[in-house]
Amino acid sequence: MSSMAIVGAGFVGRAWAVVFARAGWRVQVSEPAARVREHLPALLHTMADELVAAGLALDAETIASRIKVFDRLEDALQGVGFVQENGPERVEVKQAIFAELDRLAPPDAILASSSSAIVASRFSEALLGRARCLIGHPVNPPHLVPVVELCGAPWTSPETMARAREIYHGIGQVPVTVNREIEGFVLNRLQAVVLTEALRLVADGVVSPQDLDHTMKDGLGLRWSFMGPFETIELNAPGGIDDYAERYGPTFARIAADVPDAGVWTPPKIESLVAAWGKPDAATLKAKIDWRDKTLAALMAHKRSNAKAPG
Repeated sequence: MSSMAIVGAGFVGRAWAVVFARAGWRVQVSEPAARVREHLPALLHTMADELVAAGLALDAETIASRIKVFDRLEDALQGVGFVQENGPERVEVKQAIFAELDRLAPPDAILASSSSAIVASRFSEALLGRARCLIGHPVNPPHLVPVVELCGAPWTSPETMARAREIYHGIGQVPVTVNREIEGFVLNRLQAVVLTEALRLVADGVVSPQDLDHTMKDGLGLRWSFMGPFETIELNAPGGIDDYAERYGPTFARIAADVPDAGVWTPPKIESLVAAWGKPDAATLKAKIDWRDKTLAALMAHKRSNAKAPG
């Protein structure tokens, strides 16, 4: 059985632990906070139970039995071939963590970061083992959303990228290679464009935040849950992508020229959005997160039961 280490047992870290354990890996979790360690076994078991209930795993007990929790980083790194770091999204923190990982992990272990936007060159340049470092950016929650973005620094070796892609594919994720470093990678850059335009449309009074969400989840999102944007437009014109561009390209070009500015992210605009949307209490937010996860699990099970599109 292959062994890997999870560094940091927040939500993303423990979700990664379940993903690797479900795939048969021995998972060694490093978490320095005693309070987090205390609650971790129950949280992991709940996540595994949800996967079993959705038909996405066979046995929660087996998953849980493959995960061991340590308070010391050096103990969690013993004998592992892969490390998934899940620390705070701050450059100086990742620099410190990766310096320790490079010093303590076996020399042939791949060191991957779950960073959402920070590129690997910003925290791996000074490391002796920098060729084994890369980004493995998941989508939250990674045990229910399979895509993971792989992005190396200029010095990350091709062998590291190839091994990482094989590992992620082998545990049931969908690896996507980002060919060069760019802040936010691909998913968050796409998300930034959608969110910024959404904020502009709401701030300008074009639509309410509730109806904007309906436009996405009951419109675009239904198609985008099983097709990408290029596949979508290929099927929206009789002659495919080039036909679509000929028909609708001028309209989209005019819309694209009217770019919202960064001012939509200022506190007054966000406060206005929150006032229109509402601010849930902690219990309601927790209930909505549980609903999201169960719905995602059901959607994943449905997608897995359906064949891929032809061609």
